Amino acid sequence: MKPWIAYSLVRVGVFAVVFAALMLANVTWWLAAVIAAVVGLCVAYIFFGKLRDAVALDIAERRARPAGDADSAAEDA
Repeated sequence: MKPWIAYSLVRVGVFAVVFAALMLANVTWWLAAVIAAVVGLCVAYIFFGKLRDAVALDIAERRARPAGDADSAAEDA
């Protein structure tokens, strides 16, 4: 699984769990959403550093690749 997919699923999962818990506690929906977003951000920042670094490395590798190769340029011409 690509690291950005795993990281996104973890972030959404943490948000959903916190949001559901706050909704069960009868907190207003917009306040529950804000609190869940902040808690999700903090939890991901503190506990999922390795996964976040893997996402950053994947993005850096994609940007480092050349935009096209000689074969693609010849076919496009």
